[in-house]
Amino acid sequence: MKAITLLGSTGSIGTQTLDIVQQYPDRFRVVGLATGRNVTLLAEQVRQFQPEIVALRDETKLEELREAIADAPVQPKLVAGEAGIVEVAAYGDAEVVVTGIVGCAGLLPTIAAIKAGKDIALANKETLIAGGPVVLPLIEKHGVQLLPADSEHSAIFQCLQGVPDGGLRRILLTASGGAFRDWPVEKLPDVKVADALKHPNWSMGRKITVDSATLMNKGLEVIEAHFLFGVDYDHIDIVIHPQSIIHSLIELQDTSVLAQLGWPDMRLPILYTLSYPERIYTDWPQLDLVKSGDLTFREPDRVKYPCMDLAYAAGRAGGSMPAVLNAANEQAVALFLDEKIGYLDIAKVIETVCDRHRSDNKENPSLDDILASDRWARQAVLEAANRTPEMV
Repeated sequence: MKAITLLGSTGSIGTQTLDIVQQYPDRFRVVGLATGRNVTLLAEQVRQFQPEIVALRDETKLEELREAIADAPVQPKLVAGEAGIVEVAAYGDAEVVVTGIVGCAGLLPTIAAIKAGKDIALANKETLIAGGPVVLPLIEKHGVQLLPADSEHSAIFQCLQGVPDGGLRRILLTASGGAFRDWPVEKLPDVKVADALKHPNWSMGRKITVDSATLMNKGLEVIEAHFLFGVDYDHIDIVIHPQSIIHSLIELQDTSVLAQLGWPDMRLPILYTLSYPERIYTDWPQLDLVKSGDLTFREPDRVKYPCMDLAYAAGRAGGSMPAVLNAANEQAVALFLDEKIGYLDIAKVIETVCDRHRSDNKENPSLDDILASDRWARQAVLEAANRTPEMV
């Protein structure tokens, strides 16, 4: 039985991970849970999965949680705040830590888990996008595994099994195209928040759904793929695949192309990170190529998706620039969701902030440099948005 800890237990990744634990109680047990502020759902999870330790980022809700689980059969250790999340990440005999916390908030807990010798089921993009220069040396130093839990990088990882060193030529990341894949560019100035949250294929959180609409999610995945698989940016391509059946592809040196296919279901890549290298039998719906119908592909429209090129540029700049890009995007999307800037302003403010950082880019950033760049970029977005009247 594999012991796991789950960071972000009440989010999309977290709840689907716990669905897997519930389905395979003889294979997985939960050591720790951590989340932000959803006391009601967290209390239900504590009763059902009986973890040894639980963290709540919102310290003001800790007593509410204590009261909510007073009748739980097992009383876990309760901790709170960022320090509490970090404590859970490094705690006990968990073999794998699933990092489902969204944003740069997941970076410090992930580093704590690595230093504690735990394998990482990586569902937090920012761990490598912002922290890659620091995280990868730690992975090597502590001899732990970093297994991708998102569908695209899991697909690449699965396709690479059995490929000899030097055999990989190119990575092709598939993208759904998001909420506006079939919109003409001329309509984008009229986009409302509700429009951006209508993802055609997946049910995800608000922030990542907006990232899918801007294609920033795919740009960030390009940077992540660079760190995960050691592939140059010139050999990582994005292709729009509206059906989301092919989750990504690799091209080998002899031009053979391998793909991983499946219904859009995040449980599959999560399960693979938990069971690797095993393949566990499931009773989930099997892929029926006849029912899935035509599989189509098209090149992404660079006018419609300017965030994609911003991500490539930040990745190629390297150093602390990807951390700035990521933080600027998080802050800009938050402003958009709060209706303080328009949809098209997301890319504008990100570009402005990245341009400002160019002269200060740290080529070999430390963890402190990365965290400082993250803080600076968030403030710079607020300044850029307030300074430009049409963005307010």
